[in-house]
Amino acid sequence: MSNVIRNIILIVAFIVCLALIVIGQKNIGATGLAMELVGLTGLLVLLFLYNRKYK
Repeated sequence: MSNVIRNIILIVAFIVCLALIVIGQKNIGATGLAMELVGLTGLLVLLFLYNRKYK
């Protein structure tokens, strides 16, 4: 996979995870918490993928 396509996919995933956190914060209850946790997990995975190449 070329670097351009990979970077675009990672940027889209970052925006989706960030949106999940913001939207989940507005929803009170278990669904909002679940959305925030999924978004946080996604951001942590993206951070892991970024740091893996500098190990």
